[in-house]
Amino acid sequence: MALNARLDHRKPLVFDTHELGRRPGALQRLTREIDAPKDLGIAGVIGVPEGTPVKLDLRLESVMEGVLVTGTARAQAEGECVRCLEPLELELAADFQEMFSYPDADDRGRPKAEPADDAEEDEDRLFIEDGLFDLEPVLRDAVVLALPMQPVCQDDCPGLCSECGARLADDPDHHHDAVDIRWAALQGLAGSLEDGEKDEISGEAPRPARANEKQEK
Repeated sequence: MALNARLDHRKPLVFDTHELGRRPGALQRLTREIDAPKDLGIAGVIGVPEGTPVKLDLRLESVMEGVLVTGTARAQAEGECVRCLEPLELELAADFQEMFSYPDADDRGRPKAEPADDAEEDEDRLFIEDGLFDLEPVLRDAVVLALPMQPVCQDDCPGLCSECGARLADDPDHHHDAVDIRWAALQGLAGSLEDGEKDEISGEAPRPARANEKQEK
């Protein structure tokens, strides 16, 4: 990632590395609780609601080319079961590790003679700016990778009835009598035959025959 606009140290996901200095091997451990930023998760599926507490445990290690940040983010995620559409919650623990490079050093920690020449190579890199780095893009990527793409309320959730939409977990015996439309016409024909058989048993002649008898008389 190219260099950002000037970072604001007051933002909760911006961290200061001045205490580390540029001494390779120096370590710093941080714990911070922040409010979740907007759209943290998988849009329309599951995520951490805006404002939800997110606990960050970080380890900052100074290396030749920058600061290696290793950490875990913990929060409560909310979403909807993809099978039965019921709301669900889960405890999220997202691990991450990212290198934040010094803008004046190459990938071996050596000073760059002409930093502008490596603009294309720097496009996907994250940088330390005035001793600060922004953890938000790293956090967003880590949360998306840690969340299930198809969340379910329970592993064996049976989902919804395809006929009426009833939640099958609430009624395990729920079912509908299946009628094959290919047999519907035959069922109607069978009903007609049964009516004819009843007429024969009762001894009544079919209506057209009775009409002919009356005419002959």
